[in-house]
Amino acid sequence: METILLNTENHVAIITINREKALNALSTQVLTELNQTLDEINANKDVYCIIITGAGAKSFVAGADIAEMKDKSVEEAATYGQFGNEVFRKIETFRCPVIAAVNGFALGGGCELAMSCDIRLAAENAVFGQPEVGLGITPGFGGTQRLARLVGAGVAKEMIFGARNIKADRAYAIGLVNAVYPAEELMGAAMKMANGIAKNAPIAVANAKRAINDGLQSDIDSGIAIEVKEFADCFRTEDQTYGMTCFLEKAKEKTFSNK
Repeated sequence: METILLNTENHVAIITINREKALNALSTQVLTELNQTLDEINANKDVYCIIITGAGAKSFVAGADIAEMKDKSVEEAATYGQFGNEVFRKIETFRCPVIAAVNGFALGGGCELAMSCDIRLAAENAVFGQPEVGLGITPGFGGTQRLARLVGAGVAKEMIFGARNIKADRAYAIGLVNAVYPAEELMGAAMKMANGIAKNAPIAVANAKRAINDGLQSDIDSGIAIEVKEFADCFRTEDQTYGMTCFLEKAKEKTFSNK
C-alpha cells in the first residue's frame, strides 16, 4: 500500500489515509487501496472496531483529487462516483463499528468519508463542508444523502447549496460529530472509545449496528421486526450464554470469544 497505513492494536484496526502533501485527497489509488484494506480487515476476525484518520496535523481528507477528476467524461464520472460510493457503503455496512477521527479538513469526499463511519470524533481544528457546487459539480460520494439524514434537510441544503464550510464546534452543535477534542487528545479519545466497544460481545455489537442501519431505512414496525430478529440471533452465540452467566455470577472481568 502506498497511500494507506494499517496498524492493529489489540482488537482495533487503525486506517490512516497517507497522502499528507496532498492533504490526503482521495484519488482512485486511495479509494482502491482503502477498499483492499477493508477487505483485509474483514478477513481478520480479531478486529472488533476500526478507526479511520488522516496523516499529519492539517487534514483528515481535504476532498477528492480535483486534478484527476477535471477531464473525466460523463461516463467516467459515473464510474468514479459509483466506485467511491461502493467503498463508502462498505464502510457504512462493515461488520464492526467504524470511528472517524477527523484531525483537520474534512471537505467534499473527506466529509463524505467521515459520514460513512458510524461515529465521528473531531479535533478542534477540524473543518467540514461539501463545497462541490463551487466547482461546478454536486457531491458524488453520498454527501447529498448522508448529510441530510444526519443533520436534517434544511441544514444540509444550506451547507451544500452555499458551499459553506463549518468548524468543529458548529459540526458538534448540529449533530454532525459526536464530540470535539484538542488535536493532541483526538487519537487517545478515539482509541479509548474503540477499546470500550471492543470489550463488548462483537457479534452483539455487529447485530446492533445492522439493526440501527436497517431500521433507519424502514417504518417503525419493520424496524422493530428487524430488531427482534437481531436480538434472537444473539441467542445462537456462546457469547450470549457467557455474558449472561458472568452477569449472574457477578464476574468483574469477562472476555468474549466472538463465537
